[in-house]
Amino acid sequence: MDSITQQLCESAYMHDARIERIQARTVRVPLARQTSFATRRVESRDYTIVRIETADGCYGIGFCYGGHRGGTLVTHAVRELFAPQLRGRSALEVEGLWREMYQDSLLHGRAGSVMRALSAIDIALWDRNARAAGLPLSRYLGATAAERVPAYASGGYYLDGKSPAMLGEELAGYVALGFNAVKMKVGRLDPKSEEARIRAAREAIGDDVLLMLDANNAWSDVSTALEYMKRYEPYDPFWIEEPFSPDDIESHAQLARRTPVAVATGEIEAGRWRHHELLEKRAASILQSDAAVCGGISEWRRIAAMAAGFGVTVCPHWFHDLHVHLVASTSNARYVEFFPDDAVLNFRRLIDRQLVVEQGALVVPTAPGLGFDFDERVLDSYDVDAGDAGA
Repeated sequence: MDSITQQLCESAYMHDARIERIQARTVRVPLARQTSFATRRVESRDYTIVRIETADGCYGIGFCYGGHRGGTLVTHAVRELFAPQLRGRSALEVEGLWREMYQDSLLHGRAGSVMRALSAIDIALWDRNARAAGLPLSRYLGATAAERVPAYASGGYYLDGKSPAMLGEELAGYVALGFNAVKMKVGRLDPKSEEARIRAAREAIGDDVLLMLDANNAWSDVSTALEYMKRYEPYDPFWIEEPFSPDDIESHAQLARRTPVAVATGEIEAGRWRHHELLEKRAASILQSDAAVCGGISEWRRIAAMAAGFGVTVCPHWFHDLHVHLVASTSNARYVEFFPDDAVLNFRRLIDRQLVVEQGALVVPTAPGLGFDFDERVLDSYDVDAGDAGA
């Protein structure tokens, strides 16, 4: 945002925040190299990009991940379900607009693509309002951390030909950058092979670095999970992430009772009600709610507040450019998941500035709103539905 536009936004903040235009588009960004998780392989990523403009000349941007195919479903939900009911409404009425959008989409969603569309819109509204106030989003939300927040380096993916030694070298490289916490993927191979990977990782990073394990819904029953966890436990993992399907809350709860390793989950969970069930059943001691999935910044804040009442820490999943602001403004949030390059989270190719890392912590942006904008030329190069950007 240039200085003239910023001054106009600040002076008009409480004047005319009527929503005049809602745009949505899908971009498909290929990965440089096909990457594997416990249960799937990914060659590209779809993102829905949202821009909301108000009568005073201000704007806000939002976004979400739409999967490795079919991302246009999210974009169409923005255009067809939500945009018609937002035009002419005040962008300042974020909570009220959220309630109306959620209620109006009950037959279509409550989770999945429709909730991701609602999330992207909600993010854009918060971004617009913070920009209009001339404040970084973290400050607009009531920041508790002034300058920087802790982060862990996320990597350790399965690649063809990648040996345990190579995995260890990768994670040690993150430690050399100053990170005192790293995460790797698990659950794709047999127990013996998985133990070899985790042993190599622990030997490479040393005993004082936190090692998070991400199973990406690898297991379908508790007995199988325990077979793997017995192999993992001697290497002192900080958490085991998404051991089961997100719908299998009972198995999460049983595993949490039977392993000393913290169970973390919630990254593809939507809505405070499902999160409440996770908390009530003690199925997770760490919630990884993603504001671009669970219902936007509005719902993420409700979930985080509810988690605080259960004594549960929040470490949001993905989109470090968004979650740096939320962790900085939430007392029971601890870590931001950070991707040091675009090999996996290639969203960073779409934006005009990157977060600054200082000794394993992220410097909280000081520019208004989210602190970045999209590079329109790059968006155009990846666009899969050009000519249908909304109205």
